[in-house]
Amino acid sequence: MAELHLPATLPALFDELPRRIDVDAATVNEAIDRLEERWPGLRDRLCEPGPVLRRHINVYVDRERAGLETPLAAQSRVDVIAAISGG
Repeated sequence: MAELHLPATLPALFDELPRRIDVDAATVNEAIDRLEERWPGLRDRLCEPGPVLRRHINVYVDRERAGLETPLAAQSRVDVIAAISGG
């Protein structure tokens, strides 16, 4: 199972969503599907229709920049990072 790390902003929006969760998925997209099954609406926070990742969402798999179709190995670490802007 891949180890998925989520930004601190998401658990506050979804009951019982941990910041770190193990997910059984072959790709980043499937990992998001698994989260969506348990926490409906989470996909909309991470992806635009299409689907593509939202502009402010960055995903890294084993420290490499990733997209939705990036494959996951059994021991992959997936970091979902929300960009922060200010002014």
